[in-house]
Amino acid sequence: MARFIPARAVFGCLLALFPLFMQAMHIIGGEITYECLGEITPGVNRFRFTMKIYRDCNGGGADFDKPAQMAIYRGTLSANTLFEDFCVAGQGACNVGTFDDFRVVPDTPECVKDIPNRCVEQGTYVFTKDLPILQNASYFIVYQRCCRNITINNIVAPGSVGATFMVEITPAAQTGCNNSPVFKDFPPVFICNNFALLFDHGAVDADGDQLVYSFCSPLSGGGPLLSPQSVLKSCDGAAPDPPCGPPFDNVPFTVPTFTPTNPMGGNPQVSINSSTGVISGTPNILGQFVVGVCVQEFRNGVLLSTIRRDFQFNVTDCQPAIFADIATDSFLQLGSQRYRVKACGTRSVTLNNRSEDQNFVDFFRWEFNFNNGDVFVDSVNWNATVVFPDTGYYEGVLLLNPGSPCSDTAFIFVDVYPPVSTDFAFVYDTCEATPVEFTDLSASVVGLKAWNWSFGVPGGASAQQNPDYQYPIPGNHPVKLRVTDNNICSKDTTKVIEWFPAPPLIILKPSSFIGCIPTEITFTNLSTPIDDSYTIIWDFGDGTIQNGPISPNYTYLNPGIYTVSVAITSPIGCYITDTFPNLIRAVPSPTAGFTYLPDSLLSNFNNTIQFFDQSVGANRWFWQLDRYETTNERNPSYSFPDTGRVCVLQVVTHPEGCKDSISRCFDIQPEVRWFMPNAFTPNGDGSNDDFFGKGYLEGSRNFQMAIWNRWGEMVFETTNPNVGWNGRYMNSAGMSPQGVYVYVVTFTGPRGEPFEFKGFVTLLN
Repeated sequence: MARFIPARAVFGCLLALFPLFMQAMHIIGGEITYECLGEITPGVNRFRFTMKIYRDCNGGGADFDKPAQMAIYRGTLSANTLFEDFCVAGQGACNVGTFDDFRVVPDTPECVKDIPNRCVEQGTYVFTKDLPILQNASYFIVYQRCCRNITINNIVAPGSVGATFMVEITPAAQTGCNNSPVFKDFPPVFICNNFALLFDHGAVDADGDQLVYSFCSPLSGGGPLLSPQSVLKSCDGAAPDPPCGPPFDNVPFTVPTFTPTNPMGGNPQVSINSSTGVISGTPNILGQFVVGVCVQEFRNGVLLSTIRRDFQFNVTDCQPAIFADIATDSFLQLGSQRYRVKACGTRSVTLNNRSEDQNFVDFFRWEFNFNNGDVFVDSVNWNATVVFPDTGYYEGVLLLNPGSPCSDTAFIFVDVYPPVSTDFAFVYDTCEATPVEFTDLSASVVGLKAWNWSFGVPGGASAQQNPDYQYPIPGNHPVKLRVTDNNICSKDTTKVIEWFPAPPLIILKPSSFIGCIPTEITFTNLSTPIDDSYTIIWDFGDGTIQNGPISPNYTYLNPGIYTVSVAITSPIGCYITDTFPNLIRAVPSPTAGFTYLPDSLLSNFNNTIQFFDQSVGANRWFWQLDRYETTNERNPSYSFPDTGRVCVLQVVTHPEGCKDSISRCFDIQPEVRWFMPNAFTPNGDGSNDDFFGKGYLEGSRNFQMAIWNRWGEMVFETTNPNVGWNGRYMNSAGMSPQGVYVYVVTFTGPRGEPFEFKGFVTLLN
């Protein structure tokens, strides 16, 4: 954790940076570390990588990348090739690794007043990769992204400089299955100007290797936020995809004032201890600064890895501050630290100390002067309990660090008032749902001015001294009375009222019912007040007696007229019963049914069906004639316009409204008819000049007609049933001689059945 020297000094910070400081939402740092999980197969190590990205989250800006585009290069810093590019914490193909983000609570300067609401979030990406062990090459795991805050002081054109977060796994780290160092603490977001800084930026190493710390240059990567679309994913764009490989450019420090080893400027400059990682010094330049901290890990003199954290430090003015505060009823003067405390009915008053910050209070003292000349002093108890000698008015103080430059005083004024006595009585009829009458029995020596009743049910309240209240529901109702006297002292008391009357009358819905069996009826009990704690006995009139519920469902299976009785008993024994004569009339249900003609083969040439109603107990009919037609005729007739499977639904209705239904389906077959003549006279007289068939082929396909002469030569062929042979060879050459010819006609029917017609035709001139 960060602290400022001298240790007992306390400083209040006032943010004095640029307006955009609190409006940005950009990357302010990050690092990548790794763990070796072991050799999973000969020559292949499994590594788990953890990438932490920090951003400020005030204002509007880009969220963490989800997914984050990553890349692995292998080789050296100067010569390498892309080994793999992938994305982390996304969906689909990017469903690699995990992501978690949370708001960081950073270390702040000690005893700081008016700390600005600086919001910092950490996004943590965790993923594993299996990497073959390389003897002479490193792996470089890379992530790049814009953008840094444009208000940064120590680099050139910060709004156009992105960041590269990278870790190298050297050949020695691969061979030794090394674990990288991991930083112990999150850096401070605020640093006080002109006060000594001491922050432990050290790391821990699971392998116990030697760690060497230094300030180093953060790496640049990714272009400005407003990159053209054509270069957005390139090395010069805002979001390189894939991230580009080494070598990487350092961020451009504004030398000579700022350098990688003196990132915050000033004289003497802030430095880092190479052995411990402790950052110390006295910053004396206000602003925002990009700082790089590198941790080199050595084993037996061999460099295994370098972990690099890139982070933004903010230096601002600070001033001493401490605040004495107590829990109080009111302020005598707003902002003057003059507190008024009221004690009602007790001489023992506990004063709750809310002073800030208790960690920096080295000494405190409570003091009160009693009116009888005695003095109360307490320097031990943070929250003081003072026993005053009598009712009256008393003055005291709370002193923090008296005599110190960081001190404060709270002035306290206590009024000790006599007690308030609170009580009430009530009367009501236990079995009748009448109002409860309440009588106030409270008292105060200075007189009462207000009464607040809460009757234990939603909306049940009154400000009268002696109210009457009609409860809407039964139950054990806690009634609370708060009274307030003329000293504005209040006191509560609570009593439970057992209110379980019987309803004045039983009300049921329906009040009458006619329905067809089997008929399910919901009896809605509208009687009030009742709830589930009441015993309710139902007699449904058909021999069934049932205990509860309040509003049951019951099914009558047999026709008849039924009388229903209900008896209600409250938890304290209040009782009422009632009978509802001839409440339910259950009548037989109708039965649907029909016959039809014809009951033989149906086709497109025989598609009319006559239906004959055979239902029982119906006086209304509804027919759904497939999807085409509906009718309310009793015995309809219908011609179906299409072939195929058709279904007919009959719905019949009883005079009391009960319904029954039945459906049947029919197959109306598509029928094909085709006829061929046995002679034709192609003499051009307009009569019988062409040879072709006639008939009904609706729905047929693959039609083909071929004609041969007596020598076996095909003289005509067509796939169009409407095109005939005109007697000429292929309908275009010379006229064929008179004689007998052979024809074959084939086609496929609407349901895939084959048809073939063979025969002879005589050509007559």
